[in-house]
Amino acid sequence: MESSSSGTTSSAIQTSSGSEENLMEQRKRKRMISNRESARRSRMKKQKLLDDLTAQVNLLKKENTELVTSVSITTQHYLTVEAENSVLRAQLDELSHRLGSLNDIISFLENTSGVCPNPLTGPESDDFLVNQMNMNMFHMMNQPLMASSDALLY
Repeated sequence: MESSSSGTTSSAIQTSSGSEENLMEQRKRKRMISNRESARRSRMKKQKLLDDLTAQVNLLKKENTELVTSVSITTQHYLTVEAENSVLRAQLDELSHRLGSLNDIISFLENTSGVCPNPLTGPESDDFLVNQMNMNMFHMMNQPLMASSDALLY
């Protein structure tokens, strides 16, 4: 009986050992499948992140191009306004100078009104020479002021 119980024990150990090996093999396969699935999810997540970053780079490049264009247009507008401003300053200086000269003439005429009569008034005003002088002064005073931004660059 002893030998039969020993055979049964040995058979039970082998069955138990085979069952444990089978269980370990199943666990190993399950872990391997789980690891593969986890790696697949990780690759998918990484690819999605890469795609999102690529889309963001493209969007930022487009925005950058638009900003560069806007800055260029604004710079051109600024340069145009600056040139116009320079012309206006030159015209202001010229007109101020003319006004000062006219005020000096008026002051001189007011101070010397008794010494030197106005040649444009009085009985001689019908004289051809006086009329010509009057016309020339009128045309000279009504000349437009011409200035350009090119002249101010030197």
